[in-house]
Amino acid sequence: MIAIIDYGAGNLFSVQNALNYLGLENKISSDKEDIIEADRLILPGVGAFGDAMNKLNRSGLVETIKSEAAKKPFLGICLGMQLLFEKSYEFGEFDGLGLIGGTVWLMKPQGGLPVPQMGWNSLEYNRSCPLLKGIEEGQYFYFVHSYAADCDPDDVYAYADYGGKVPALVGNGYVYGAQFHPEKSGDTGLAILRNFAEL
Repeated sequence: MIAIIDYGAGNLFSVQNALNYLGLENKISSDKEDIIEADRLILPGVGAFGDAMNKLNRSGLVETIKSEAAKKPFLGICLGMQLLFEKSYEFGEFDGLGLIGGTVWLMKPQGGLPVPQMGWNSLEYNRSCPLLKGIEEGQYFYFVHSYAADCDPDDVYAYADYGGKVPALVGNGYVYGAQFHPEKSGDTGLAILRNFAEL
C-alpha cells in the first residue's frame, strides 16, 4: 500500500487519482500508524516551503517521516521534493527534512526565461535510476516551480534545461524527489509512478 501523506499542503487527490488509474492500492492519511504500515510513501506539496514545513511540524509527522524514509521507498513531488533538502531560502530561511543534502534557491534562469517555470520540459539523464526504467531520455514532464535545488550532482538522476541545469529527479537511498508532477505528466508520468510502486 502507498500512503499519500496528508499534512495540509499537498495536491493529494490528483496524486491519488493517478495511483487509482494505475490500480495501485493507496490511502491518503495523516495517521502515524498508516505511514508506518505502508509499503511506500509519497509526500506531495504545493505552496511555499516555510508554510509547508510549519504544517509538517505541527502535524507531528516529521520524525515518523524521517525514520520511515530510511526503510522504504519515499517520493517527494514538487514542493514535496524541495522539503527533502536541508534548507530553503524561499521568503526567508527555513530548515527542511534533511533527507538529501542541499539547499533550495529562487531560480535565476539565463536568457530571460520567466519564473516560475510553468509547462512541459524534457529530462536529461545524469545517472541510472529505477524510476526511469523503460522511459527514454528526452521525454517531457510537467513543471510548475519558482525555486530549485542546489545539491550534489551524485544525488541527481536527471536534469531539466531551463536557462541552466535544474535538478528534476533526485535521490539518496530509499528517498526520491521529482521536481515535476508525474501525476500531471501523461503516460510518462504514470510510468514514473508505476516504477515507484515496483521498487
